[in-house]
Amino acid sequence: MRTVYDAANVIDAHLVRQALEAEGIPAFVRGEALTGGIGELGVFGLVAVMVPEAAWPQARDIVAALALGEAEPLAEDDDLTGTQPA
Repeated sequence: MRTVYDAANVIDAHLVRQALEAEGIPAFVRGEALTGGIGELGVFGLVAVMVPEAAWPQARDIVAALALGEAEPLAEDDDLTGTQPA
């Protein structure tokens, strides 16, 4: 098994896993149970999505196409009047 995605959280990991499985690539979420140990364990690098070595190149392309963590730029004509920052 090889890591194809280091997830920020369990939800992220499962979304990626589901996207990979939808393309026929078996995927496994590693470290899901470790998130309960935050405070005792390091905060980063606990959760990852893993795939078989042979499927890694295709899985990497699928994960890259998901554009995770990238915000879409607003068009010039997007009207945000009355919105509040989060």
